[in-house]
Amino acid sequence: MLLHLLNIHTQGVNFAQLPALLTLVFPPNRINMANRGPAYGLTREVQSKIDKKYDPELEGRLVQWIIAQCGSGVGQPDQDKTGFQNWLKDGCVLCELINSLYGANKPIKNIKRSGMAFKQMEQISLFLNAAEKYGITKTDMFQTVDLYEGKDLAAVQRTLMALGSLAVTKDDGNYKGDPSWFHRMAQENRRDFSEEQLNEGRNVIGLQMGTNKGANQAGMTGYGRPRQIINNP
Repeated sequence: MLLHLLNIHTQGVNFAQLPALLTLVFPPNRINMANRGPAYGLTREVQSKIDKKYDPELEGRLVQWIIAQCGSGVGQPDQDKTGFQNWLKDGCVLCELINSLYGANKPIKNIKRSGMAFKQMEQISLFLNAAEKYGITKTDMFQTVDLYEGKDLAAVQRTLMALGSLAVTKDDGNYKGDPSWFHRMAQENRRDFSEEQLNEGRNVIGLQMGTNKGANQAGMTGYGRPRQIINNP
């Protein structure tokens, strides 16, 4: 089919015009549509379910905390999901946020505003790396595309909630704002035992295993010999 079309369009035509002919056969808008895929059917249904997880009330609390944590210099977004995304999209506010939680030892040295997509995504990645080192687990981390392309802004909210909870739990003086905005995480109750205590524990028989109190070998016969039953007269 392709060869047939090219044969028709190239009869008597200079081959310098070949790029234009390819554009005629494969219009750019058709190619882009093929790459993106249609925004309907299963894809749209899945995206709709993801969008429903986004919490507008939680958005307000997170914005309030970030401004309290970083200062008014980070600005304020429009009160909707798109405004929240655009506010965080270039990574600058996120980098300011994680730097403020580290105190004097700021992990991200240079924060620059840029209109270039790869620079913005790079700063989001810097935030994610610093957040992981701060203590956020991978299961609580959003992906760069979740924020930059708006794939899952609920995941972004989840990461920020985990970050706020961890900051409140650490209580190292770097958290700013109302501590009641986030719940404290459960902390490990570590106990250290001496070698002597551990050895004593190994010699204890748990009650679930019964007891050997008062046990002896009386009445036992050798292995393989029948047990002798003696009837008293």
